[in-house]
Amino acid sequence: MIYFVSDVHLGFFERKIDRKKEEFFISWLNQIKNDCTVLVLLGDIFDYWFEYKTVIPACFYRTLAMLKDFSDSGIKIEYVMGNHDFGHNIFFKNELKIEVIKTDIERNYFAQKFYLSHGDGKSYNDTGYLILRKILRNKVCQKLFSFIHPDIGISIALSTSRNSRKFTQKKYYGEDEKDGMRNFAKNKIKEGFDFVVMGHRHLVEKKIFEFDEHQGEYINLGEWLKEPHYGKFDGNTFELIKFE
Repeated sequence: MIYFVSDVHLGFFERKIDRKKEEFFISWLNQIKNDCTVLVLLGDIFDYWFEYKTVIPACFYRTLAMLKDFSDSGIKIEYVMGNHDFGHNIFFKNELKIEVIKTDIERNYFAQKFYLSHGDGKSYNDTGYLILRKILRNKVCQKLFSFIHPDIGISIALSTSRNSRKFTQKKYYGEDEKDGMRNFAKNKIKEGFDFVVMGHRHLVEKKIFEFDEHQGEYINLGEWLKEPHYGKFDGNTFELIKFE
């Protein structure tokens, strides 16, 4: 079974609330572990992430331990970087055996073609963000940021992340033919992909696009801030499921 999740944004709320939210997410991981063969994390599992050479955000240790348990159990984990993931370096790869992938990826699951992306940069009005993304992911900028004391640096990362969330909530993505993310997915399906799966927008969506000799599905996984959803693919059907 292939499971998909994105935009959990652990660390967004104040600690007392966020601890319960993390327990909720871990309970989902425990629930799917027995039949999960691949876990696809489509970005922004954490609301902020910046790691130093010997320091990582302490609040996420339970989730990190759970991901390590998945990895040690032989479950393949695909982690596609989101717009809140600019601070990843070597920790996931070296300690969890999970590669954090900076680009969109293409995969075949059960002989079905999947195009997987966090979804950032796909909207028609994302030019400013694309410029900012290049700056935040620049090695020199990250090196300079690493000279800041971790307590201060992670505090800055958290503040920046929350301000980014306020901007995203007000963002206009367009409707129907003007929706850049949906049109991007439509074009990928036209190219021959069976499923295009994204997050980022925080809007649960499942839409079929049909062409002369091919049809495919665009799925947006939504978010875990208010109404947690996840995706499940059994080889035939892709389900969007609300986690109660």
